[in-house]
Amino acid sequence: MKKLGIKIIGVIIAVVILLQGTTTFATTQSQLNAAEKKVNEAKEELKEIGTEKSAAQKQVEELTGQISEYEIQIRALDDSIKELNQKISQEEENLKKIQEDYTKQEELLEARLVATYEAGETSYLDFILSSSSITDLISNYYLVSEIATSDTELLEKIEKQKKTVEEAKQSLENSKKELDTSKASKQSVATQLQDSKNQKNAQVAKLTEEEKKTQAELDQFEKDKNEIREELRREALRQQQAAAAANKGNSSSSGSGSTGGTISNPSASGFVFPVAGLGKGNIRNKTYPSYRGHTGIDININVVGKTIVAAKGGTVQRSQAYIRNGQYYSYGECIVINHGGGVATLYAHGLAGSRRVTVGQTVQQGQAIMTVGSTGNSTGAHLHFEVLINGNPVNPLPYLP
Repeated sequence: MKKLGIKIIGVIIAVVILLQGTTTFATTQSQLNAAEKKVNEAKEELKEIGTEKSAAQKQVEELTGQISEYEIQIRALDDSIKELNQKISQEEENLKKIQEDYTKQEELLEARLVATYEAGETSYLDFILSSSSITDLISNYYLVSEIATSDTELLEKIEKQKKTVEEAKQSLENSKKELDTSKASKQSVATQLQDSKNQKNAQVAKLTEEEKKTQAELDQFEKDKNEIREELRREALRQQQAAAAANKGNSSSSGSGSTGGTISNPSASGFVFPVAGLGKGNIRNKTYPSYRGHTGIDININVVGKTIVAAKGGTVQRSQAYIRNGQYYSYGECIVINHGGGVATLYAHGLAGSRRVTVGQTVQQGQAIMTVGSTGNSTGAHLHFEVLINGNPVNPLPYLP
């Protein structure tokens, strides 16, 4: 591999010398063709080096992507389980209240029946005929009608409450079944996650020392991603709980926590393109994900200095330079903006020291927040852009104009 690297360097130096020579004397067409051929050969050799990545390293990359996906699934299932537990608690409380009311109505009906029984053979007709005057007759008839109506309403109410109790019990039973399903799903995914981790550890053991060093950096990158996702997930949950508390008793808000994870129409999100003066034609990866574990898109500028802007207004959740031992790593210069409703955007690899916003600051759509650079795990100047819903990365392409 070292010999191949030396050969490539030699070829590139030769090409540079040849090209520089054109400024001092006329280069023949054949020389230019020869130089172009050498450049192409060097490119092909570099391409071969890229494909010479060890099988173990490729397997580790694949497993890292799997692990990330499983962890996202587990977080979503944890949220679902928590919501279902809360729903079950609420349904049990509602059922208890309904059952208590139903019991009271049954006791009232039972008391009515006992009173009727104790009255013996005296009928409503006897009661009416015992009237001493026409006025008394009308009054007694009215009382009898009211009693009959009240008895009918009581019977109807009891029947309705009985139906409500049965429906509440069924809903509670369904929620418990759904909870069991979610727990089983989580256990299954957790088993797959552990299996992938075991496989990854086995493959990492096969890596060379240089590859292990690179993999350690990539693993740290994954940890940083997960930290941001978890922070956004907790913030989204906090906002949902605050909204639910503010609208307690409003049935339309009771299921707000379960709607996260998707937006019905991403194209109507109202985002602007996150690099001033550019558009979708400048996106390097037209498919998502461009490779397993790549949770965003790369806006390929290759020119340092372009202005990164907020895709939408919101609050700065994170403004951080990932620096360790004096060196950039991971996301490099990074900004995360929380747009509310569980929606957030992430901007990474900015120019060193170019962040213009701080945590907690409110930013407007289109506001300059950073400058394009190539800090952290980056190859060439570009913006790494992500869209996250409740902390989970989604395809950013449909959100951009």
